[in-house]
Amino acid sequence: MPQRDQIVAVQKNGDGDLTAFKTSSGRVLAYDQALQEAQNGLLAGVNVFKGRDGEHYLRGDADGDPTNNLDNLPSFE
Repeated sequence: MPQRDQIVAVQKNGDGDLTAFKTSSGRVLAYDQALQEAQNGLLAGVNVFKGRDGEHYLRGDADGDPTNNLDNLPSFE
């Protein structure tokens, strides 16, 4: 099985919402692309959950390490 990409950096909008992700292989994914890849098991270290509003969201796997939470990853241009 090929190695799955991990998210290594993020982009946020002016409200601090995550909008795009950079993977360990250098690919840049829009939020909806990353969500789709996570749902298909193509991204490591993240999962998809359904919010109270019924929408699906991406979050890092709960591993007790806050440094790898998506919100805490470095940003990229």
